[in-house]
Amino acid sequence: MPELPEVQALADFLRARTDGLVVTGVELGSFHVLKTFTPPPEALVGAPVDGVGRLGKFIDLDCGGTHLVFHLARAGWLRWSDAQSATRLRPGKSPIALRVRFDDGSGFDLTEAGTQKRLAAYIVGDTGQVPGIASLGPDPLADEFTEEVFAAILGSHRMQVKGLLRDQSIIAGVGNAYSDEILHVAKLSPFALAATLDAEQVTRLYTALRQTLAHAVATASGKPAKELKDAKRAGMRVHGRTGEVCPECGDVVREVSFADSSLQYCATCQTGGKPLADRRTSKFLK
Repeated sequence: MPELPEVQALADFLRARTDGLVVTGVELGSFHVLKTFTPPPEALVGAPVDGVGRLGKFIDLDCGGTHLVFHLARAGWLRWSDAQSATRLRPGKSPIALRVRFDDGSGFDLTEAGTQKRLAAYIVGDTGQVPGIASLGPDPLADEFTEEVFAAILGSHRMQVKGLLRDQSIIAGVGNAYSDEILHVAKLSPFALAATLDAEQVTRLYTALRQTLAHAVATASGKPAKELKDAKRAGMRVHGRTGEVCPECGDVVREVSFADSSLQYCATCQTGGKPLADRRTSKFLK
């Protein structure tokens, strides 16, 4: 799933590519991708691209005051073409969910692999009309997201810190992969309770959160969309590296599996050498 660094890179990529362009077409390959009814896709045609931004994991194209907003979810991606296919997109079984065309012949497709169709697009007059945006927590890279703000958030939530980092209504933009990375850098168990962290642990976690995301954003910056997935995987320390060597201490990277996801961690670095139970629970092995 694209997270804050990749979504920021995609937004920057689109901003550079669409500067000065006008939308000439919006086509749907899936009836389910568009979650709004008015304005219709035709409302974007003829509108200039005035800006492209990121809100959490959402990308926002401001087209003359009408916004095309999309969330790539777990299996979605953006595919850019300098010369967009002349074939008009038709609803069907194509992996292409939505296509946008511009007046210089370029454009992009939103694609989604797999059977769980969660990619979502919205056409709205105000981004606050998108339910997922209206409920977003603060952006962890914003200047106003200070350690004091973060400490207050942690102190008010008696929940596992892994879940807190992933909850978009608490902190916007972090998902499964970067929460693993942040907790590894901070040397904290994914199952530690947020409200019980002491001041030194809060400082470590805040620093790891900001530095890990900032480094990933810098690494992704300037890369074309087609290279971002591989760049993300290459930069992971523990996430997706079960059975490999921890780059920090040399121990093996371990995994805890859940119904539809998994997490990776280093027992030596994060849990005092105690492996976490590899089952759908949050308790240590007895």
